[in-house]
Amino acid sequence: MPRLADHDERRSQITSAARRVIARDGLGAATFQSVAAEAGISVRLVQYYFGTKRQFLLATHQAVVADAGARFTRRLSALGADPGPHEVIRAILTELLPTDAGRRRDTVVLNSFHAAALTDPDVAAEDTLGAPRFLVRAIAEQLHRVRGDATPSAGRTAELDAELIVVGTSGLAQLLLVDDAAGERVAELLDRLLDRLVPA
Repeated sequence: MPRLADHDERRSQITSAARRVIARDGLGAATFQSVAAEAGISVRLVQYYFGTKRQFLLATHQAVVADAGARFTRRLSALGADPGPHEVIRAILTELLPTDAGRRRDTVVLNSFHAAALTDPDVAAEDTLGAPRFLVRAIAEQLHRVRGDATPSAGRTAELDAELIVVGTSGLAQLLLVDDAAGERVAELLDRLLDRLVPA
């Protein structure tokens, strides 16, 4: 008796193929035809799972974000039972940096989505903002922990500092994408940023 199709596995196969196409050739190259060819399946099958280009692009973006979330969870679990805010924030940010082939590919894919949000009708700016907003909230929560913020103005300062940390780390990720030799410098710059904004 033939095995029934695993729909989640098939969707993952398609979004993984889309990630490879986007990382290699840019978001504009991710069509039903190119993704089907990359996945080794028919165009009709891609269309069955994702009726529009926008649907498979958004699913691809969500897959990249979900993988990053899984990496955060593993890294945080490795810190032990009660890590301090400085450790937690550094662990999260380290996972954002493109220091290996997989993270580099995913950083290129996310950057492609951010750029496409400016001009591509299939990608809206709002589609790309969920993950950065989540990071800002998560880091602000850790800043509240370490600073003991009790007033609205202190809470606002933590949110601004969290946003600054996320934006700064994004810039460091860009540096690593264009300069493979910048790894040590990026680690030093990240520590410098955190030492100024997150008490150890």
